[in-house]
Amino acid sequence: MGLGLEVKAMEEVTLYGLIGQMMALPGRRAELIAILAEGTTEMPGCLSYVIAEDREDEDALWITEIWDSEEHHAASLQLPAVQDAIARGRPLMAGFGQRFETTPVAGVSFD
Repeated sequence: MGLGLEVKAMEEVTLYGLIGQMMALPGRRAELIAILAEGTTEMPGCLSYVIAEDREDEDALWITEIWDSEEHHAASLQLPAVQDAIARGRPLMAGFGQRFETTPVAGVSFD
């Protein structure tokens, strides 16, 4: 990713967005983040996949995704690397928090 910022209007296509909170077992958040990051390097149709630490809950993290279609998001869950990350990460997960589906319409790109 580059460092230049560019505001983009996304009017031509209907994108799919997902924002979800994941809870790690106490003290295991960094391990879970590392596993999730490994499994997300090559996902067709993924325009953005951000894993962020919650600033108030040391065991929570947020995943923000933007996809070129809801279908590509669904298909990504079947990719071997994603399946492996899920299998390896599941023992470190305490559960899930909030989950929001969105339709991205404008934003900032780091490319």
